[in-house]
Amino acid sequence: MSDLLANIHLPLIGLLIGIIVGLTGVGGGSLMTPILVGGLGVPPAIAVGTDLLFAAITKSFGALAHWRVGNVAKRLLTLLIIASLSGAGIAFAFVHGLKPNIDSLNRVIRTALGFALFVTALALLLRPWLLSFRRAHAGNEPAHDITRSQRLWPTVVLGFAIGSVVTLSSVGAGAIGVTALLLLHPALPITRIVGTDIAYAVPLTAAAGLAHASVGHLDIALLAALLVGSVPGILIGARLSKRVPEVATRSLLVGALGFAGVKLVA
Repeated sequence: MSDLLANIHLPLIGLLIGIIVGLTGVGGGSLMTPILVGGLGVPPAIAVGTDLLFAAITKSFGALAHWRVGNVAKRLLTLLIIASLSGAGIAFAFVHGLKPNIDSLNRVIRTALGFALFVTALALLLRPWLLSFRRAHAGNEPAHDITRSQRLWPTVVLGFAIGSVVTLSSVGAGAIGVTALLLLHPALPITRIVGTDIAYAVPLTAAAGLAHASVGHLDIALLAALLVGSVPGILIGARLSKRVPEVATRSLLVGALGFAGVKLVA
């Protein structure tokens, strides 16, 4: 990549993605990888590996903030970490055990990424109806964590599936994970669902990103340039979130994800 691209365009992309993340709480992996692949021509495997480590670094700040204020359900967090890391490890071992050539691997990743974007867009589109469902099934007493009787196996399956999808596409731990957890555990407050989702995404994206890096799927200069813009972008987005209607940002994000999914799969 040219010095101009590295010094100007990439931090601006990081800034834009950071603003969207600050506005909506999602959009990092969902938009960053498609932009890198479809907009900048970065090979899909390198885009995914770089974006995974980007997510691990940026989400660690959010996870720490949620942990400090008690927005993390520790039993649920432990279950999701174990399940998602298992899914990530098996997915990575399976793909690289087949020893595909790089073109075949990139095609697999583009397809997985396109599929994950469609599911993410659907999850965002259905969020208002999902929240209504939660209010009808939440019960009188909000829970602080899960118990042994609260849909443990579906949660394990969810974590395993998210770990597999994230490893292949870098997408899924945000909107998809939160949406599914809201359905599986309606008694948990939304703030604890979001905090727990962010917290388990940190070790998941870090482990998957390091696995990709171990086989050369990492561009350190690209990662550094994106981080420069993303941190102030998240702060700006958080401030704007109080002024921009939620329906507007959600509609914009759904449209962008759907368009990116079509471009990648077509």
